[in-house]
Amino acid sequence: MRYVDFRSDTGTQPTEEMRAAMAAAIVGDDVYGEDPTTNALEELAARMLGKEKAMFISSGHMGNQLAIMGHTKRGDEIIVGRESHIVTHEAGATALLSGANCCILDFPGEMPDPVMIERAIRQKDIHHPDTGMISYENALAGGRVVPLDVMKAVWEVGQKHGVPVHIDGARLFNAATALGVPAGEMGKYCDTVTCCLSKGLCAPVGAILAGSAEFIDKARRNRKILGGGMRQTGILAAAGIIALEKMTLRLQEDHDNAKYLAQKLSEIEYITCDPEAVEINMVFCTIDQPEEKKAEMQAKLQEMGYITGGYDGGPTRFVTNNGTSRADVDGLVEAIKACF
Repeated sequence: MRYVDFRSDTGTQPTEEMRAAMAAAIVGDDVYGEDPTTNALEELAARMLGKEKAMFISSGHMGNQLAIMGHTKRGDEIIVGRESHIVTHEAGATALLSGANCCILDFPGEMPDPVMIERAIRQKDIHHPDTGMISYENALAGGRVVPLDVMKAVWEVGQKHGVPVHIDGARLFNAATALGVPAGEMGKYCDTVTCCLSKGLCAPVGAILAGSAEFIDKARRNRKILGGGMRQTGILAAAGIIALEKMTLRLQEDHDNAKYLAQKLSEIEYITCDPEAVEINMVFCTIDQPEEKKAEMQAKLQEMGYITGGYDGGPTRFVTNNGTSRADVDGLVEAIKACF
């Protein structure tokens, strides 16, 4: 039976072109900088992200932690939003790996607020930690996109106070698609940036960390400390090249399918969903049914071939990707109707 997974875009499958490129990849030892396919991926990523240098890493999580390790010293504080991945989904790695604290801000609607950020920057005082980094996501965990003017304003706050800005860009290319700009335009307003090659870009493994040449050289050593020297990475990098060159160009299809799904869900009387709030490939909705009924719904949907899930105990989240067609969306909506 074919299953369509609407829980996330982390389950995307590599394309046939990716599989062929991986099989044919020319490889070397990346720890020595001798893997030609990985080197080509890193050069491509640096150009696309508007940065001097880039590095292939195993995950966006690793990229965020390498950014923290590179920007802070032990005891420093990083400014982050409450819903950020660094706070909620990285297993306390900021404290474990860097000995840094998190100054957690409750941004309205998750949107980074330059005024709040500036107020949170520590003044020089022996009683206070130093502010070592500002970080936010784009796109945000809630599916919204941070506009360029907000990015620029946060960047200017960081520049004013000498605090580096890091962008967790797990879905950076979704954000760039929604904004209608090249990803390099977003790269102007940060010191470092990550992007996932998996998720909506369909590579099986990997992410990118980009920044200045000096920073990435330092990060390569820290990557080694974390056990991230993966040797013949060209097999994975080959899929990453296709992810950047080709899969970034088709993300609007996922966004359109998500908007279409939101519209269809909003027409169901017991579901609250705002199609205008859909900016990337994520749809959040509230299902006005008892919890046990919603749990039963998930089981019934899976029997019908649709895998769904809640979202951290909050609204239900549906995510479209390269593996979900418009017909799949229609099928999901009809299946949901059949559950109640």
